[in-house]
Amino acid sequence: MRAEVEHIADPASGVAPAAPVVIEARGIEKSFRIASHKVDSLKERFTTLGGREVKDLRALGGVSFDVHRGEFFGIVGRNGSGKSTLLKILASIYAADAGRVRMAGRLAPFIELGVGFNPDLTARENVELNGVMMGLPRREARRRLDAVLEFAELEEFVDMKLKNYSSGMLVRLAFSVMIQSDAEILLIDEVLAVGDASFQQKCADVFHEIRDSDRTVVLVTHDMHAVEHYCHRAMLLHDGVIAAEGDPAEVARRYLRLNFEGAPAPDETGDWGGGADIRLLDAAIVGADGKQVSSVETGEDLRLEATFEAVREVNQPSFGMVFVNADGVEVGGVGKNLSDRHGSERLMPGQRVRVAATVANPFAPGRYVVKCWVHRDHNYANLVLHAPHVLDFVVFGDDAAGVVALDFEMSADVEEER
Repeated sequence: MRAEVEHIADPASGVAPAAPVVIEARGIEKSFRIASHKVDSLKERFTTLGGREVKDLRALGGVSFDVHRGEFFGIVGRNGSGKSTLLKILASIYAADAGRVRMAGRLAPFIELGVGFNPDLTARENVELNGVMMGLPRREARRRLDAVLEFAELEEFVDMKLKNYSSGMLVRLAFSVMIQSDAEILLIDEVLAVGDASFQQKCADVFHEIRDSDRTVVLVTHDMHAVEHYCHRAMLLHDGVIAAEGDPAEVARRYLRLNFEGAPAPDETGDWGGGADIRLLDAAIVGADGKQVSSVETGEDLRLEATFEAVREVNQPSFGMVFVNADGVEVGGVGKNLSDRHGSERLMPGQRVRVAATVANPFAPGRYVVKCWVHRDHNYANLVLHAPHVLDFVVFGDDAAGVVALDFEMSADVEEER
């Protein structure tokens, strides 16, 4: 039985709905046959002939979606959800068992580190060869060598064989080749994460440029900040089927909930129950009069209140809240261990805890989200509850440079001539 896809509206996607479809996938299915044990020798092959158990592992179970020209389309999901398999089918590396894929435009895949490179050839030879494979005339591929090497910062290693390259050098070269091609559709796996910090920033700059162009990108990633920051739309895969599709921020939140299956997710009423050891009953930002507010002024204290209830016994719980701005940056947080008047530091089923915090508010104007966490045994690795979007609020006031409005004293005086 196939799961029903939840389509999440995204009225501000930034891509005109009239843009033509350049990737059309319908009913994509893929399974792999997995042997019960590996055969390592000829003797084992003969002695186990006919006796090996083989099972089918379903990677994709009827996936259908469209991507429009100019879209930055994200595909997210937990390990084993089928994302990389789907990307390889789009790149024609795998053949689907059923369904069809139609593409309109030249394709450049960036899926696995070094795929398409010959390690016994130099960077110069590989750049030329890959350019030709992507549809460039040989002279044009050779002409773009300098631009590829400049972006990758590998001018000094142009005549070194790739087998002597580090993984970081290899990924820089491969990404540079991809963006210098004339491909209209880019398929990118998060192999980019192996690059160093400066290269990742260069990639981010390129993504910003591509996002505002007519080129189409399909990005597979675990980085929810990248999904919310770059993607016009996103799709969540779970157990080989589409669980949600649409607004990147909402898809990112659903992905986070899947990653914390032991923690609750809100039901239709907004209750974060879900069978965890602790439930979040309510949370609010309140004003000086104790009433809930949805906006505060920069410099005005933030007052947070939340109520938790123990479903089962929890030893030494710790409560925390984190503030996240519209760009996905965690700009600050607060935390507190349980303080019990009897010194037990233990919650019994049915007991409730009222958590209150007053926070100095240096945040720059903008919209913010509050995340909530509860840990057991004062151990951050022992998660009891995770609520990735408890509430949101707006900070208003004078514009400030950066993510916080610094409280400072500063002077600028003209020195007297001596």
